[in-house]
Amino acid sequence: MLVPVEWINDYIDLKDIPTDEFCDCMIMSGSNLETCEYLCEGIENVVVGRIKEIKQHPDADKLVICRVDVGEAEAAGKDEDGLLQIVTGAPNVFEGAYVPVALHNSRIPGPFHGQPKHEGGEVIKKGKLRGVESFGMLCSAGELGFEDKVVPVAHRDGIWILEPEVHEGIENQIGQDFAEALQLRQAVVDFEITPNRPDCLAQIGMAREAAATFGRTFEYPDIALEEAGDGKASDFVDVEIRNKENCRRYVARIVTDVVVKQSPWWLQKRLMYAGMRPINNIVDFTNFVMLEYGQPLHAFDIKEVHGGKIIVENAAPSEVFTTLDETERKLDSDMLMIKDTERSIAVAGVMGGLNSEIQDDTKTIIIESANFNGDSVRTTAKRLGLRTEASARFEKGIDPNLTEAAADRVCKLIEMTGAGKVMKGSVDVYPEPAGAKTMDVRVSRINYVLGIELSREEMVRMLEGLEIKVEGEGDIMRVTPPTVRQDLLEEEDYVEEIARMYGYDRLPVTLPKGNSEAGMPYERSLRDAAREALCGMGLNEIQTYSFVSPSGVDKIGIGEDSWERAFVRIINPLGEDTSVMRTVLTPNMLDVLARNCSRNLNDVRAFEIGNTFMDNPISRDNLPDEDYALCIGMYGQDVDFFTLKGIIEELLANLGITDVSFQAESEYGVYHPGRCARVLVEASDAMKMAGEEYEELGIMGEIHPDVAENYGMDGMRIYCCELMFGQIVRRADTEIVYTPLPKYPSTSRDIALLVEEEMEVGRIEKVIRERGGAILESVRLFDVYRGKQVEEGKKSVAFTLVYRDMNKTLTDQEVAEVHEGVLKALREELGAVLREM
Repeated sequence: MLVPVEWINDYIDLKDIPTDEFCDCMIMSGSNLETCEYLCEGIENVVVGRIKEIKQHPDADKLVICRVDVGEAEAAGKDEDGLLQIVTGAPNVFEGAYVPVALHNSRIPGPFHGQPKHEGGEVIKKGKLRGVESFGMLCSAGELGFEDKVVPVAHRDGIWILEPEVHEGIENQIGQDFAEALQLRQAVVDFEITPNRPDCLAQIGMAREAAATFGRTFEYPDIALEEAGDGKASDFVDVEIRNKENCRRYVARIVTDVVVKQSPWWLQKRLMYAGMRPINNIVDFTNFVMLEYGQPLHAFDIKEVHGGKIIVENAAPSEVFTTLDETERKLDSDMLMIKDTERSIAVAGVMGGLNSEIQDDTKTIIIESANFNGDSVRTTAKRLGLRTEASARFEKGIDPNLTEAAADRVCKLIEMTGAGKVMKGSVDVYPEPAGAKTMDVRVSRINYVLGIELSREEMVRMLEGLEIKVEGEGDIMRVTPPTVRQDLLEEEDYVEEIARMYGYDRLPVTLPKGNSEAGMPYERSLRDAAREALCGMGLNEIQTYSFVSPSGVDKIGIGEDSWERAFVRIINPLGEDTSVMRTVLTPNMLDVLARNCSRNLNDVRAFEIGNTFMDNPISRDNLPDEDYALCIGMYGQDVDFFTLKGIIEELLANLGITDVSFQAESEYGVYHPGRCARVLVEASDAMKMAGEEYEELGIMGEIHPDVAENYGMDGMRIYCCELMFGQIVRRADTEIVYTPLPKYPSTSRDIALLVEEEMEVGRIEKVIRERGGAILESVRLFDVYRGKQVEEGKKSVAFTLVYRDMNKTLTDQEVAEVHEGVLKALREELGAVLREM
């Protein structure tokens, strides 16, 4: 929010306050400041001149020679008539024009000859143009440091012409310093306005803050009207609000005998310094009042408002409308529009229509001052890709009680400048008037929170300086804020107001009190434990984006009807590659492995713990399912299926999950059908009651050769697994129970079993553990053999069984009885035959 200090002085006298002090005090009272810029400080030796004579350059068709009167200004090159010869190529110069003249050895900020302005500006010196001497330069607004976006429409092309009807008294200022003559040297402060203070998106709002900060008297602009027009506003126009939810108030005033011309210079200057381009007086008045009050306004040519009626309602489905920027825009039925009896004439709160804009021959206008719902305006502006100064203010919320005063202020400016006659009264449709929220605030509470000792009288003075009405007595202050202060809703808000006005720099510094204890959520602690365990096993952690391409599941061979395709789609994606939220981590992992492989890294072991998202159309709150997953990926010379299996077992053991088994899987397209297994744990009691024996944690295996080829890793053996971390959290048991070292010795037995080729080792281990009883301490597979001594279709698997009793030394007979029971169960349940070792 650009605030020219000169403009603030229209409402509060701060002329005795240095600008630096003004900025410092405003910061301490809670107004965040971005920058403070002193404008036109870089202009030196530029004066007001008048072109007395123009003649064509003898050797250049596009250049002319001007003889310029610069009055009493000291300037090199004056002729016997006291005039300067200056050569220019500007097309808009004419004899008698008043112009800014940069004399020999002057300095201007630029941009100069199309180059961007830079520190220190440009020095102008006398020279020759095509053989003709030129003792200075006639300047455009841009060359004097004004950005193109604020240069008045009348002066966008060519030299800055100073019209006497706009710049009063310019005839008597020839030879004077240009910046002084036009009062250009002043400070402009750029405040950062927080979203909860839309009242400060106005010069009046910032003046109100300054008045409270410095304890000065604040005066509102004069809006008393003569209303010299013959007739009433209601004779010209009628207003109907059909969407009362999105339009809380609509005020229309009528002005006749309109004269469209340039605005007076004092108003143009304020607009320019506040970042807006002067266009013509009617448009400038509405823009000026928007910046002054924070209330957007619009002017319609009444002859283009058919039927003499304003209707506020939503657009027709697929309606096409041309806005003032001459762009056709397709509307939808949720967008609020301003219409007459036949068509739309403006997008409510965003921009007017080309079909009702002010023309040079406009004689009667409707001044619109309305209050529109911020959410509606924001949605419309976003869908149309059209964000304006008006929409930015409506989005943050505007007090509907501003509309009448703002409309009257525009009419007052019209009367002051003789630009038209204002009709009596207004058409004001205000279905549900908004009032202020009155509440009780405790003096003791404010002092307690801030750690200060202020009297009630001091607090009342501060609050009344902010135009907050205070009643009651004793410790209770009954406060009623002005309706523009939509942020004052709770007692804590008034604590902040007192803190601001007291001065943040004066508040005592104290440490917070309390016995808070830091902690970490259990699930996060498990994720950290998993990271530590995997890093300890030599894996590197990676992080990838949650926004992915839907083609990722195609590359890993996922079926069309698989749950992995239940994507959450992004409404406004950056592109197709980031258009959905990932359901699995495997495609991201394979992307990383492929990238490392392409860079000739021969051994990679990586893991990621990240969020996955799945669309859930039957969710009660219409939100997707979100959970964590763990993905491991690796390739290299010493990596195989059992390497990955061992890492998974060790990881789960670290998290207290020991009853892990692996079940062969051949139907999942991501992995090689003969080298894939599902990772299972024994089912919980609830699942067992439902008939389930195992609960799945995830899947692991060697990536299918076709999938590897899709990622440019043809012929390589890549191993991956993806585990559902939410399931791991539910089954984890990280409580450490002390177990004393055994006092009694163990004894071991090695067995080699001949079983069918299809027999799973996990199934054999399960039978051994079930029959081994309490004295079976461990079972370890140490060999799998297929060869000449083993008949075709079978394999030999060898285990070491360790027996121990924690309370005594086992005898051979006790071990033999249990061991024989194990062998018998293997033989009867699995058909396993004991081989000679």
